[in-house]
Amino acid sequence: MADEFMKGLALLTVGAMGWFTFAGWYRVPAYDQVAQLTVPATEANTVYDTIAILAGDVFAFLGIFGALAFWVLIPVARELLDSRDGRTN
Repeated sequence: MADEFMKGLALLTVGAMGWFTFAGWYRVPAYDQVAQLTVPATEANTVYDTIAILAGDVFAFLGIFGALAFWVLIPVARELLDSRDGRTN
């Protein structure tokens, strides 16, 4: 269980740090506004801007679904397989 927790925490941390980085670059129009990281991304002028905005979204989904997979889905699947086979821990 500790192994799954650490893998989920690592994916959540990497995803959050990546999203914070790209959101800080592309979603903060001015630092004196109240809503900063939740505003829509700025217009992508180059292909690199488009890739960076996409990478920020990928990091966000990596953090959410990675933690969900290792904290919920994998333990539930193991419990279901153990109960199906009649094993007890």
